[in-house]
Amino acid sequence: MPQPAPLGVLPLTNILRSLMTTTVSSSPLLLPPSLAMMSVLANTSVAVLNPDRNPLLRFFLKKTFYAQFCAGENPLEVRRTIESLKAIGLSGVILGYAKEVVLTEAQMKDLASCSTGAVAEDCVRTEITPWANGTMETVRLASPGDFVALKFTGAGRQALHALSQRLQPSEALASAIDSICQLAASRGVRLLFDAEQQALQPGIDDWSLAYMRKYNTGQNAVVYGTYQAYLKSTPSTIGRHLAAASQGGFTLGVKLVRGAYLGSDPRHLIHNTKADTDAAYDGISEALLRGKWSAGLEPPRGEKGGTAAFPNVSVVVATHNRESVVKARKVLSEINTDVDVAFAQLQGMADEVSCELVTTRAANRAPRAYKYLVWGSTGECMKYLLRRAHENRDAVQRTRAGRDAMRVELFRRVKSLFGLSA
Repeated sequence: MPQPAPLGVLPLTNILRSLMTTTVSSSPLLLPPSLAMMSVLANTSVAVLNPDRNPLLRFFLKKTFYAQFCAGENPLEVRRTIESLKAIGLSGVILGYAKEVVLTEAQMKDLASCSTGAVAEDCVRTEITPWANGTMETVRLASPGDFVALKFTGAGRQALHALSQRLQPSEALASAIDSICQLAASRGVRLLFDAEQQALQPGIDDWSLAYMRKYNTGQNAVVYGTYQAYLKSTPSTIGRHLAAASQGGFTLGVKLVRGAYLGSDPRHLIHNTKADTDAAYDGISEALLRGKWSAGLEPPRGEKGGTAAFPNVSVVVATHNRESVVKARKVLSEINTDVDVAFAQLQGMADEVSCELVTTRAANRAPRAYKYLVWGSTGECMKYLLRRAHENRDAVQRTRAGRDAMRVELFRRVKSLFGLSA
């Protein structure tokens, strides 16, 4: 019996929109002006170029690029989008809140002043509280089993200052994070703490480990840290965190990505070649899924080689790379594991990978597949959409593969209309 076409689960509108987006993103002629225009729209202070204030511009963007990558502008739209994704077989979503704090150059230069007095009060009122409210609303929109992505720098100056100096979060920010974690735990929603630039990442790692220690007391994680495989230091970072989880008796939540800051992170910290990054990603993934130390993920120095207890882990294999997904699924088919595993791709990207996860079976069970998407007004999502456009530009080969997959699926459907294929 022939396997069903993976992309056959997608509505025709999704196929056409994806074909348009990937065609633009993979075209040397169309992409540069598109990026330039999106950059203007994401950073404009001119009312006519603000999608939230220009109805015609908002209509065009919302029906095209916004619909491709985002969940909706309000709770009703978000819930409809989530329901439509689950209807095609996805296990759930990773939902993020798109609104970002916009700081002036003067504010960025004087982050230390945000700790006391009137400036601190202003930070709490205009930055931390709106961020916390938006994130908690996102947790309420998610269903049990879903994930919510949380970006610490979205909380503004106090977060930036504390992370850059590897300080504990301020009292107001710590209270906000605890409220978010408690709400997520009570609703059965998991939290993914996003990775950011290396200037802030050590502080983010500290916070991630602290909140995992506090909330990951059960078999499965509530809080996950994000680990970027393109960094040479990532295996040792995960190794230290695994050892801490083993010693502390908590579950380590790991969202494993390749890396998102190639243009801003110091080049010497990143693997020399893509092949090196691929090998690191697959080696870490296999060790986590098998629950065993390996050459790709060794215990910290000072531990007895290979004998340190491996703790409970929950893993999100977050990648658009089909080869890495196939390798991870092969590992899962070979072992009987209690590891909580999910696969994830961005909404609007690598749909052929996501749909293959939905339509095939591994070891007599469907792999749990999720899509990452954000919600907020069209204007609030513009910076997110710009980052997705840059990501497509930087991964031309993958974007072309997505475009070609959509062309094949569209051609298959046209043939089917004329009775030329099943």
